[in-house]
Amino acid sequence: MVRTTVMADEELLRRVRAVAEREGLSMAEVIRQGMELRTRPAARRRSFIGAVAAPEPHDTAATADALHFEPPAWH
Repeated sequence: MVRTTVMADEELLRRVRAVAEREGLSMAEVIRQGMELRTRPAARRRSFIGAVAAPEPHDTAATADALHFEPPAWH
């Protein structure tokens, strides 16, 4: 790996620290994950549209609530 310096405003750094703490990761790892997601070819980016099967027809909101669905931090 190569060491580099990144300039970021305080609010962005606060959010990165919060994600790192919540997920038990270093800030460097959170930043690397964000860079990976941002530079991934569009065809390989994950999408959550229609990813949840509803227990009843057209009831995806209730399904998301029932599954305690929370999208990943970096999207």
